[in-house]
Amino acid sequence: MWQDTVITIVNLVFSYALIIQVIQGFKDKKAYINFQTGLLTTIGLYSIVIAYASLNLWFSTIVGTFNATMWLTLFIQRITYK
Repeated sequence: MWQDTVITIVNLVFSYALIIQVIQGFKDKKAYINFQTGLLTTIGLYSIVIAYASLNLWFSTIVGTFNATMWLTLFIQRITYK
């Protein structure tokens, strides 16, 4: 499905941006996002991943799971690095 390809490519771009943000948080020992933003985005992205899987969009599911996990990492940084 072409939709799987488009969603995967866009999510890969998001992944690149998130990796840089997570690394910066670890280097500076500082959280750059709001608690609510991290929590709601993490929950929302994992929900979207479930929807991708239900539609058999497997590449989107894999890359979306990575993005959701990166947001979870940012959320954990928010809790850890006050």
